[in-house]
Amino acid sequence: MGAADAAGLLAGYLLDAALGDPRRFHPVAGFGTAAGALERRIHRPNRTAGTAYTAIAVGVPALAGLAAARVTRRHPVARFAVTAAATWTVLGARTLRRESRTMARHLTAGDLPAARGRLGHLCGRDPSALDEPELARATVESVAENTSDAVVAPLFWGALLGPAGLLGYRAANTLDAMVGHRSPRYARFGTPSARLDDVLNLAPSRLTGLLTVAVAPVAGGTPAETLRVWRRDRNDHPSPNAGQCESAMAGALGVRLGGRNVYFGRSEVRPFLGDGPRPKAVHLRRAARVSGAVGAAAALLAAAFAAARGSISRGTP
Repeated sequence: MGAADAAGLLAGYLLDAALGDPRRFHPVAGFGTAAGALERRIHRPNRTAGTAYTAIAVGVPALAGLAAARVTRRHPVARFAVTAAATWTVLGARTLRRESRTMARHLTAGDLPAARGRLGHLCGRDPSALDEPELARATVESVAENTSDAVVAPLFWGALLGPAGLLGYRAANTLDAMVGHRSPRYARFGTPSARLDDVLNLAPSRLTGLLTVAVAPVAGGTPAETLRVWRRDRNDHPSPNAGQCESAMAGALGVRLGGRNVYFGRSEVRPFLGDGPRPKAVHLRRAARVSGAVGAAAALLAAAFAAARGSISRGTP
């Protein structure tokens, strides 16, 4: 089924590129609603409850993907359709690029209220006091991290595990966004979801960094300079994965990221990543180009790996 998975990954990627996320009845939104209802039922302020929650909320979609893969293992056309639909469901590449360009238009027009109102589509920072450079920085950092989370990582796990990898990864990543952050309610309950997401993104985030190095010329950067910044700064970030993506993006754009991030009710100070000026509107359009090029390269690599995986499986006695 490697050829069917490979074709399905490419078809799903192209569907996302052409159509983007469904505006209504998005399956991921439906999963979030169901996961929220489950969380309200079993929440306890401890990691045991959080582990059970994570196992159920991730295990059910992963098992559904595994069941779909098994049912279609002798039916290549059906397997292609299942993989394509799952890939389209979990990717967010077009939406990510659109949000970056929309923010660029607001900043270019000097419309800070509109830009502040739009930031919530990308990240959870408090935009009320952010000026143009800080809004641009928040956008670039979000585009960099989400290029891994919403594009490279799902393709990576889809290439390895087919539909089960696609759906299981997206479930884990969605849970991290819902309960993996630091707050009184989720300080312990959300830890298992956050740790699972960290583990699942270890390889994809580093692949994202390497691909960003390779495609840096689409943003006017150079692979050599991007590699220098990435190697120097990638481990300075408190996240084991976000720094891989953000430092490479900083190198490709020739900007400096990091600094004080204000969320609703708390603030964090992040180390600086990259050299050069703070980002501006023009850098958001370049970040969108980098994200698009990284996604296209990841889709081709994922399809090639899935096809090779299928060939190896057929040749195994």
